[in-house]
Amino acid sequence: MGRRNVRIRNMTHGDLDGVCGIEEETFPAPWPRESFASDIDKGHRSLCLVAEERGEILGFLISWPVADELHIGNLAVAAGCWDRGVGTELLRTALEEAVDGGAAIATLEVRASNARAIALYERHGFRPVAVRKGYYADNGEDAVVMLADLRGDDGA
Repeated sequence: MGRRNVRIRNMTHGDLDGVCGIEEETFPAPWPRESFASDIDKGHRSLCLVAEERGEILGFLISWPVADELHIGNLAVAAGCWDRGVGTELLRTALEEAVDGGAAIATLEVRASNARAIALYERHGFRPVAVRKGYYADNGEDAVVMLADLRGDDGA
């Protein structure tokens, strides 16, 4: 029921205060504002989405289409919105746009300890394919590399 008022749209520079606030509350080593601004400026080389409700940014997703692949670099939802389907809507929108753009697969890395995110990705057809040992510089935690086949021809 709360999702009906949530709108998924392209991120703009005007969204950066909200996006960076969520980034800082979510991640121990947050991306700098300049990284988000740079991705917004890349145009078609970057897919930057926000979930918004009544002018408030509830979450965001940053991804990069490369050949026939979409790489998801960052997805975060404000803590007060975790059980409202915001992450699901952001991920669904990004994957639909990737398929429309000709992507065959989607990939991402996620902290091995982030069970909530891993479960979200698995619900969208991602499966673990590798582990990057010591990937996260802030604490040396491993990253799980996940892949989704977007062609829908292998049941993934």
